[in-house]
Amino acid sequence: MAATYKPKNILITGAAGFIASHVANRLVCSYPQYKIVVLDKLDYCSNLNNLNPSRSSPNFKFVEDDIRSAGRINHLLITESIDTVMHFAAQTHVDNSFGNSFEFTKNNIYGTHVLLDACSVTGRVRRFIYVSTDGVYGETDEDATVGKHEGSQLLPTNPYSATKAGAEMLVMAYGKSYGLPVITTRGNNVYGPFQFPEKLIPKFILLAMRGQPLPIYGDGSNARSFLYCEDVAEAFDVILHRGEVGHVYNIGTKIERRVIDVAKDVCALFSLDPDKVIRFVENRPFNDQRYLLDYQKLKNLGWSERTAWDDGLRKTMEWYMSHPDWWGDVSGTLLAHPQMPMMPGIERHIDGSEETKSMASQSMASNGQNGMVLPVPKTV
Repeated sequence: MAATYKPKNILITGAAGFIASHVANRLVCSYPQYKIVVLDKLDYCSNLNNLNPSRSSPNFKFVEDDIRSAGRINHLLITESIDTVMHFAAQTHVDNSFGNSFEFTKNNIYGTHVLLDACSVTGRVRRFIYVSTDGVYGETDEDATVGKHEGSQLLPTNPYSATKAGAEMLVMAYGKSYGLPVITTRGNNVYGPFQFPEKLIPKFILLAMRGQPLPIYGDGSNARSFLYCEDVAEAFDVILHRGEVGHVYNIGTKIERRVIDVAKDVCALFSLDPDKVIRFVENRPFNDQRYLLDYQKLKNLGWSERTAWDDGLRKTMEWYMSHPDWWGDVSGTLLAHPQMPMMPGIERHIDGSEETKSMASQSMASNGQNGMVLPVPKTV
């Protein structure tokens, strides 16, 4: 096993989102000797409140910015002496990728490219951890008994996973050609507190809380594997400190659940009759039947899943019951086939204000690599 890696100044992108906020909060609390700089553009699925456990800590700093702003990212890496990057920032919802696929290309591929290039140019980063998804493998055969391993072929089937696979190729290229010390992770579905309710489990929970029908795509036979957020945060802790440069690590579980069974489990938590509240709706253009991962490589580093499904689902339900207004008005998101609440040219800021930007100013902000002088990022 490789020697334990000891970072000093960590940049976590997309840190006001779901998984990254749990990772940031864990690292801030567990390692007061590390400086944790978190960056987020505060998109629709981000919430600064997700970072409340960390915001008063002296080793925490929040920066509101976009990873596509090359000049400002370069400035941040240098001024904060960043030696470690954990790159979570991405558009992640498969449904949205079918209707807004170009946004996924701009954020997931171009954004990653800008960040990689900044790390290469500044030359100070000793670890670059890229967070990918199990979807890059494509669906697992229905009769398979062994999951996809880290060397399996990448065969993504939707725009979201295709952009994550494309970004992976850039990560690999920067590792090979520029010697950037990269590590890639590919994970199963994650659930728990702070998750924006476009995703399956929080969506079902909020609908059940409101006494509304639970929509299921197709016949509900599609299977997914779910990991509780705290277990996944621990996995990233392990990979950060014990993962080897140039390697890929699957973060997974052997337990699979059909979507219809997830809906029934949520119904049971609320004492609802599934025959009365479950509604079958039109499926996605393509919906992978199952994702099964072989995660022995990560287990060899000392990680294992800790949270049982029943416990994790109950804790998630209790959190949403206690925080019904965490995300504000999400009625549009709870529709069977929601659309991404995104308006081009509108930026939402920490204080809740919005700024309309001209196409020209947007173009200038996204082209900092051309030598333009860009403003210093906003911090709190």
